[in-house]
Amino acid sequence: MLFVVTGPPAAGKSSWIDAHAKPQDVVIDLDRITSALTGPGAPQWNQNPTHLRIAHRARYAAIDEAVQHLDRLDVYLIHTMPNARAMAKYKRLQARIVVVDPGRDIVMQRITSMRSPDMERVATRWYNARRRLPQQAMPQASRSW
Repeated sequence: MLFVVTGPPAAGKSSWIDAHAKPQDVVIDLDRITSALTGPGAPQWNQNPTHLRIAHRARYAAIDEAVQHLDRLDVYLIHTMPNARAMAKYKRLQARIVVVDPGRDIVMQRITSMRSPDMERVATRWYNARRRLPQQAMPQASRSW
């Protein structure tokens, strides 16, 4: 099965996956990919544009390959803000959409303490877009912090 885990930055998407995925599953997480492709000491949530471009290309290739194996394993994909085209693809693949959202106040607090200030803009965009769309899944709180 394909699980598409969505939510604003610092919501707990990776923590949700860590609590649900098994060792044999595939996890496609841009943060993990970026970390794997950068040198020692790079920030955990690396926003370097060149690193992100390379990581995005690797992510797309990983998605394309992983969905070929859904009959044998589960795939957990973090996609913060999937557009209509991506959602149509996930629907064709019969994905389960999981929304992780502990609430705007908690997200903004986490961003302030753990992430780049640029992520506040991404979180605001996520919440604004969410208000305009029909609810696709019940929001789920992440782990206790």
